[in-house]
Amino acid sequence: MQFTLIELWGHMGLFAKLIVFALAIMSVSSLIVFGERLVVSLKSRSASREFAQKVGPLLARGDFEDAQTAARPRDEIGYLGRVIGAGLAAYASSAPGRLPAQGHERDGVFESVSRALERQAQREVLSLKRGYGLLATVGSTAPFVGLLGTVMGIVTAFQQMAASGSGGLGTVSAGIAEALITTAFGLLVAIPAVMGYNYLQGWVDARAIDISESSNEFLDIVAKRLDGRLAPASEEAA
Repeated sequence: MQFTLIELWGHMGLFAKLIVFALAIMSVSSLIVFGERLVVSLKSRSASREFAQKVGPLLARGDFEDAQTAARPRDEIGYLGRVIGAGLAAYASSAPGRLPAQGHERDGVFESVSRALERQAQREVLSLKRGYGLLATVGSTAPFVGLLGTVMGIVTAFQQMAASGSGGLGTVSAGIAEALITTAFGLLVAIPAVMGYNYLQGWVDARAIDISESSNEFLDIVAKRLDGRLAPASEEAA
């Protein structure tokens, strides 16, 4: 017997072949999830950058009305646009009719905007992490699935040796080689899944920091407007 993959596959038992099929399904699933999440993440980051470039100057001069119009999800505005849009909506619904705001009025508006930003930020992080559980599961379980196939293959090899009544390495070498293939396949499935998961997790952590910093900058602008230090564009025109 030649120890090629085709020869080994032909001599594998039913259980070992089922293990290989299961690992193949896990591998394809993890690659699909990684590719889909990568495309979605990059598109969302690009849309968020465009949103920041368009809305940043509006917020800097206190034009919340035009900024809120730009934050409406008619087009893709990215995770940053949805977070800031939630803050703008909270401000529009709770801001007093006159500025600067006084006492509990100011605190109430500020807290409302802060909570809206925090809630939407949590939603966006969870949305970006969608599918990561599958990558983590494949990365952590694939080696053990392959090891299960190896253990059962070795058991089968020793059973064949006992049935033949002969010993020696030559008798069981083919069976052990078949068994070890499943472990190797399990590692080949797990390594890309773990690498993909770690890359995407690091990317989401970085985006969470971006969202937090942008939310804090927006809250600073809201505080200035409530204190009267940043007049609305309509008042400046008047």
